[in-house]
Amino acid sequence: MTTTPLIGLEVHVELKTKSKMFCSCSADHFGKSPNTQTCPVCLGLPGALPVPNQAAIDSCIKIGLALNCSVNHLSKFDRKQYFYPDLAKGYQISQYDQPFCENGFITLDSGKKIGIERVHQEEDTGKLQHTTIKGEKVSLVDYNRSGVPLVEIVSKPDLSSSDEAKEYLKKIHEIIKALGVSNADMEKGEMRLEPTVNVHIEDEKGSHYTPLVEVKNINSFNFAQQAIDYEIKRQIDDFISSGIEKSNTNKTTRGYDSIKKVTFLQRTKEEAKDYRYFPEPDIPPFVIDDIYVENLKNSLPELPDQVVANLVGLGVEIKFAKIIAKDGSMLKAVLELRDDREIDIPKLASLLANKKISVGKNLKADYQSLNKKGNTNEEELTKIVEAIIEANPGVVAEFKKGKTNVQGFFVGQAMKQTAGSADPQTLSKIVSKLLNQ
Repeated sequence: MTTTPLIGLEVHVELKTKSKMFCSCSADHFGKSPNTQTCPVCLGLPGALPVPNQAAIDSCIKIGLALNCSVNHLSKFDRKQYFYPDLAKGYQISQYDQPFCENGFITLDSGKKIGIERVHQEEDTGKLQHTTIKGEKVSLVDYNRSGVPLVEIVSKPDLSSSDEAKEYLKKIHEIIKALGVSNADMEKGEMRLEPTVNVHIEDEKGSHYTPLVEVKNINSFNFAQQAIDYEIKRQIDDFISSGIEKSNTNKTTRGYDSIKKVTFLQRTKEEAKDYRYFPEPDIPPFVIDDIYVENLKNSLPELPDQVVANLVGLGVEIKFAKIIAKDGSMLKAVLELRDDREIDIPKLASLLANKKISVGKNLKADYQSLNKKGNTNEEELTKIVEAIIEANPGVVAEFKKGKTNVQGFFVGQAMKQTAGSADPQTLSKIVSKLLNQ
């Protein structure tokens, strides 16, 4: 029997706008007193009319462009109908068949391309809080988050391992941060991860697909990886014992328990037809022209993969380039010094990435001090080391017994005698040679 995981990912990103998606309420909801940032529009009261947030739409399309998507010249909002306590109006304004962006991709470090099916705009829901009041279990609803601009990034099921999924998610996170459209703080729910997993199984009876499972609202890369790994094993085991295969009616939604490291059943997953999508009657369709798209494209910053490639082009090792690309101050320092003939950029990058030096007004001086070549005169240094060895027969005896780490003692003594002017590597070579004679 051979098994191939088929993994897709939905990533929900809260946008960093001043106001909500369709009203003027503040979008900064985290930590605020419950239900203090609401109005008739985000509560969906009768007669209230939504007005789209232009800054949010700009951000959504920027994300799509950064993910190599095409932008639809005609797009619209739709009503996604479902009853749930965190949606006061009984539907969510989202996008269905004409999203702002679709058909993009991300390239993993291996060179594998992961397709992006769509990048669409919607509004976030409120939050439920399950608690106990006076001994009675209750569920409380906070609508402050309801209506906050949300972008959903949907991948194609091109991922075949949890490692690939984790790398994909990290790249999405880096791109979002680089664009500046969201803080993408997963602890605050500003970026939420939802893997969809099933497994292609081939055995002596033929080809089979396990039922699809969507794991909801994960807030960490590691948890997403763990949930995927658990689901792959669980689905294979279930198929071996039950033989149940994927159908149009057995897709399920599961949650992830990060303490027990298991997924658990939540509900049978709805299909698109169950949501009864129809065009949002209160918002006209959008006609998006090429000039608008081109202006947004020109406003994009240099994206993380390109920053890394540019650093590698300067001779920086890729492992150090990835560290520096994520740190704005280090990146700025390296780029400012790249034309300085006294600076070896690959060496500087290595020192910064390994925290041997730090960014500051004395960066160049610190670099030159660390990178200074000491005295390498072997004849002169050999005489110094010989004298130290002769003066310390007890330490030499320890070395002969197998305590090879005492070589550092002789190097340290020689550095002390030369007031730090000797080259440590040259000293180490001399000490090793003399002790092993």
